[in-house]
Amino acid sequence: MSMLEVRDLHVYYGGIHALRGVNINVKEGEIVTIIGSNGAGKSTLLNALSGVVPYKEGNVEYQGEALPKQADRIVKKGLSQVPEGREIFANLTVRENLIMGAYLRRDKAKIKEDLEMVFEIFPRLKERITQIAGTLSGGEQQMLAMGRGLMSDPQLVMLDEPSLGLAPLLVETIFEIIQDIHNLGKTILLVEQNAYKALAAADYAYVLEQGVIVKEDSAAVIAADPSIQEAYLGVVKS
Repeated sequence: MSMLEVRDLHVYYGGIHALRGVNINVKEGEIVTIIGSNGAGKSTLLNALSGVVPYKEGNVEYQGEALPKQADRIVKKGLSQVPEGREIFANLTVRENLIMGAYLRRDKAKIKEDLEMVFEIFPRLKERITQIAGTLSGGEQQMLAMGRGLMSDPQLVMLDEPSLGLAPLLVETIFEIIQDIHNLGKTILLVEQNAYKALAAADYAYVLEQGVIVKEDSAAVIAADPSIQEAYLGVVKS
């Protein structure tokens, strides 16, 4: 069953045509990844879907209905974006950051339950629950951003460059956590510079170049494509 359908999406930044007729389909229960070089439009796509960036043309349907364009209404519908660069509230504690993720919710008992769920996935955050978020390490801040995203109780989690700037060991940890989130029954749309890890984690993949989807297939097929291996996986043709 399709959870998210994007059809002929166009986004402009002034005179720059950043996304040019993008089509993607995210099925319920899948991990779908979008890979591409810097400036390809990957983050722009997620920002358009989450209501941060307006799109001029195109249709977006979520669970069979038109997706609102207002960010708060999108969150209420069950979509959550963990943005590139984390964008945590640096002057608030870990707990306060997490509670901010639930700011549109009124179900206090369920919020408390979800907070404990986040601490199960991210035990390090529980250890630092009263710590000021800006004093956390980069990896801990990424965990906090992901945990905050879960606190809106989303069905679809959009992750924008979750491993960016992290040491290799922490990258492994983040991808293990992505699988943990998926195991909770969450559908995941993943934008990630580390194409190797993204394709290994995903069920389906899209390749975005200069605002256009140029390839799509199962992640395994995309990973085995010689042109993808050379361009994104560091495999040199013999």
